[in-house]
Amino acid sequence: MDDTIAAVASPPGGAARGIVRVGGPKAFQCVARFFQGDDRQPLVEPPHPLAATGTLRLPDLDSTLPCDAYLWPNARSYTGQPVVEIHAIGSPPLLQLVLRSLTAAGARLAGPGEFTLRAFLAGRIDLSQAEAVLGVIEAADPRELNVALRQLAGGLARPLHELRESLLDLLSHLEAGFDFADEDIPFIARDELLSRLAEARKQIADTLAQMVFRDDSAVAERAVLFGRPNAGKSSLFNALAEDRAALVCDLPGTTRDYLIAELDLEGVKCLLIDTAGMSGEWRVESGEWGEKEERDGRFTGHSITGHSMDPLAVSPDIESASQSAAAEQHAAADVQVLCIDSTRPPDDWERGQLHVGTDRRRIVVFTKCDVPGGLDHNCPAPRTSSVTGEGIDWLRGELRRKVLAARATRSEVVAETAVRCRDSLRLAGRCIERARRVARVGQDELAAAEIRIALDELGKVVGAVYTDDVLDRIFSRFCIGK
Repeated sequence: MDDTIAAVASPPGGAARGIVRVGGPKAFQCVARFFQGDDRQPLVEPPHPLAATGTLRLPDLDSTLPCDAYLWPNARSYTGQPVVEIHAIGSPPLLQLVLRSLTAAGARLAGPGEFTLRAFLAGRIDLSQAEAVLGVIEAADPRELNVALRQLAGGLARPLHELRESLLDLLSHLEAGFDFADEDIPFIARDELLSRLAEARKQIADTLAQMVFRDDSAVAERAVLFGRPNAGKSSLFNALAEDRAALVCDLPGTTRDYLIAELDLEGVKCLLIDTAGMSGEWRVESGEWGEKEERDGRFTGHSITGHSMDPLAVSPDIESASQSAAAEQHAAADVQVLCIDSTRPPDDWERGQLHVGTDRRRIVVFTKCDVPGGLDHNCPAPRTSSVTGEGIDWLRGELRRKVLAARATRSEVVAETAVRCRDSLRLAGRCIERARRVARVGQDELAAAEIRIALDELGKVVGAVYTDDVLDRIFSRFCIGK
């Protein structure tokens, strides 16, 4: 950061105009040795951005080179340091001659992405915006360009910075309570604490939904089967995939992880995902993880019949992880298929989902319609049976239609950012989930510890927390001059 760097900033090859960029503490001094303005005034650092027209007198060039010089003082520049851009005829030999003269005057050749790196280190942009610069450079079509430009303008960074500020404020209230534990002073009400944690979790889930597997050229759209435990999701998964990839059992909660199969819907590729059944008070529309009752030192879920949903006594950590995985897959889905068991009346949550109805992403189906004594013809949604095949062809056609509709709206995040940030956002979301769970039972010290971890992970996304290895991986992909 203490030296001055220079590079050709325009694309390789000949053009009507080329750009040489110089940045650093001595940028103006280096350029002033060769630049002569039309006004005959010496080149000095201006108080505000300025454009000057003149010529370059280079030692190895017999004639002068007409050019424009664009000057940014450090307080107004992209990098936070003085910057000069020389715009001249875009002849590669001429631009290299300008560059050699500048390095002879004290500048050094810039490394890949070094101007953008300096902008990040100066606090002008965060890491997501730095990656957006690369996204602009590598955009293959107008949609990718628009995504990168929105991210560069702070479309991703701004809400994450606001979320970090909100969590820092929440943490300060908790820690103030620890400092004055002997005083009867409520620094934050329990309901407000839980509500703000739930809102933070939803914001993270919404951001993660923009990131997970959104590289269209590499991964197909995602259709996620979701619903209550034992709602026939795995049987429907096998029927659609024409395979027995999913274990099918009459016991609720057989699926603990998620399964993926590739579907070919008459030439339209799609990833079909079977997730664990949603238990407790988990609400799809809000992205919240609900809590389960704690009895005898362990968490238990309850089915609609009032019996344990966990006959195998799965540990709360495994249950929590399965619910987290299901919620993440649901948040990342292009198409959501809600499965409701037709052999029993819908519970309150399912009735609420039926009132939500269908939209561009949502399909609602009743399963197990071959079982005698079920809801029969009174099903308020299409009927399916993985045994007889009833409704399967219709569902495949509906999936195809929804997948094609999903392609009208794509990613809101540059792919490079999604790859780097996905794990950090997942971990941050799980930490907030755990913080909310322990806060419900008054364990505020544990909640504060989880919030601190979440803050660190969010800091990695925006670059408030970073390592040299991370910076090297990001900026080494840039071209010289950016």
